[in-house]
Amino acid sequence: MNRRHFLAASAATATLAPLGTNAFAEPFLVDGLDKLTDEKGVYILPPLPYAQDALEPQMDAETVGLHHQFHHGGAVKGLNKDMEKIKLASESGNLEGVDYWVKKSALHASSHILHSIFWTNLAPSGKGGGGEPKGELLKSIQTEFGSFDKFKALIARVSSDVDGNGWGILAWHPMTKKLIVLQCENHEKLTQWGAVPLLVIDVWEHAYYLKYRNRRTEFVEAFFKIVNWENVALRLDAARFVK
Repeated sequence: MNRRHFLAASAATATLAPLGTNAFAEPFLVDGLDKLTDEKGVYILPPLPYAQDALEPQMDAETVGLHHQFHHGGAVKGLNKDMEKIKLASESGNLEGVDYWVKKSALHASSHILHSIFWTNLAPSGKGGGGEPKGELLKSIQTEFGSFDKFKALIARVSSDVDGNGWGILAWHPMTKKLIVLQCENHEKLTQWGAVPLLVIDVWEHAYYLKYRNRRTEFVEAFFKIVNWENVALRLDAARFVK
């Protein structure tokens, strides 16, 4: 989908999946880019938008495969289980301990949503990945952060310094009309309510440890060589329709 067609569709349908217990407010999953459920509402694992080895050498094929199938896929399986447990508790009227499954659904839904954005934020180096943003995205970054280089340094440091596991996130906040950078240690928490994630950097160890070991900063630097800035720009365009 090119930018012009995307905007035409998004202006009418920037609808996106309800969040349930997730900390981010809807809408932020972009119709045409993100698909979290099937036609019956069952959560599904979207396929990778490229071959498993397409992000080499920045991300090795083994890590991508394990990350997608077992970590993202595990969150999807967990989320379906959580929702079934919540449904059964609600239907039976026995709500003892249901808060456990609600908390688990926040963890798994946040993982599913952020990973779904993560995979589309990337493209092979030289084939849509890398370089710098353009157009309105670049202007917005320059307005809020001074320059692209300053923004890049900021989000790279924020991502590299996450305590434990988490994410660095570039988001749009529709209430303030500003781009913001978030450091998300626990992806079911630590957000600004209403923030719309545009670019997410996964710094859980499963995203990089096979290739980079404990060199998270090196992984974050390599990440920018495969960022699909067109995807980020499309997400910003859609987010600006949020009222």
